[in-house]
Amino acid sequence: MTSSELTRRNVIATAGMTTLAAASIQAASAATATLDLTDTKTRAMVRAKVQGSIAEETVFSFYRLHLYGYINEGNLVPLCTMNNLNITKWKPLPNGNYGGTVFESGAYCKFDTDEVIDTWENPFTGEKRDVWPFIGGPLKVEVGADGAVTDETATVKPKPQRIDVIGDTVFVASQSAFSFPNPLKPEQYPKESAGPIYFWDSHFVHAAKVADVLDPKLTRAGAFSQFQNLVSWHPWFGMGGKPGRTYGKAYGTKLKSLDDLPKGARASLEKQTPDIFNFKTWTKPRLDFPEYLAWRKAKQG
Repeated sequence: MTSSELTRRNVIATAGMTTLAAASIQAASAATATLDLTDTKTRAMVRAKVQGSIAEETVFSFYRLHLYGYINEGNLVPLCTMNNLNITKWKPLPNGNYGGTVFESGAYCKFDTDEVIDTWENPFTGEKRDVWPFIGGPLKVEVGADGAVTDETATVKPKPQRIDVIGDTVFVASQSAFSFPNPLKPEQYPKESAGPIYFWDSHFVHAAKVADVLDPKLTRAGAFSQFQNLVSWHPWFGMGGKPGRTYGKAYGTKLKSLDDLPKGARASLEKQTPDIFNFKTWTKPRLDFPEYLAWRKAKQG
């Protein structure tokens, strides 16, 4: 084979790749151009379709949440991992927005595993603590053109950030800075209380393909989701009076059905928070702090 033949083949191959790349860029640009984010109905549709659904249907989302402790110095210290299942019943609303009824639970496991823990050794104090699984809902959320509004029971009060289209992907981000009077007063619960005010910061982003968002046959777009949170110590950690907060790093996605829930995660949820699987008949509100207080008092007798 001559050098001229090699050169000719390289030119042809390069031209082919260049043509494919140009076509991809043009397709992405065309898709972006049809996603008119100046239109309020389009923005509401995008937010709902990426985060959940624009139809009357139930959406299952799974997150792996890794929790770390930070005491205002040094590096983050791994604490444990939560397998988090979010179940939201979505429906379009008459005002053009989209409503969701949310049920959620989380099973605590040994860090970065599906090994359920009932007791946990605090790496800062060395104390062994009984684990308090998380379960909450139903709570209401309404998604519109300019973000989401949650009801009074939610610990996330999202403020929207711009919808961002990068290449062929659309990103829907939000941030929440929330605080409330801590029901566990330091003078009454010196070991459990994180202080008179409880702080909860959360940053979310959901990402989906523009083509999926624009596809009229799809009522929900497949999405990669992740969030970080910075939260005052939960009472069950036993960090009352100590500086710092927990830092959470989570990633996950929507599931086609509960059958797609990872086996290890499902086993942990069935063991620690089996009530989440009864969401179809779940009507009584489940509130984390009041239930924790009742459990603690009953435990102490």
